[in-house]
Amino acid sequence: MSHPIKHIAIRVYGKVHGVFFRASTREKAHELGITGFAQNEKDGTVYIEAEGTPAALKQLEQWAHQGPRKAKVEKVEVKEMTELAGFKEFKVKR
Repeated sequence: MSHPIKHIAIRVYGKVHGVFFRASTREKAHELGITGFAQNEKDGTVYIEAEGTPAALKQLEQWAHQGPRKAKVEKVEVKEMTELAGFKEFKVKR
């Protein structure tokens, strides 16, 4: 396997609820061949966990700084996870 799979966590701050951020993240993940999930948090952020090739994850991370059209992203935090979760698909969680 020439492209190792990595696992990252992304937290997106700003106006990211009610703007189809999670659904748009799922579409982008499908496009990039990434598995994981996106969920809204009570603090108003969107939390994403994603697994894929480093190049695909980098593209998702860059996309998260913009998000869908109506989002107003203020800050994005990315953390590399040490363990793989083995996600089978990309889901939107409530």
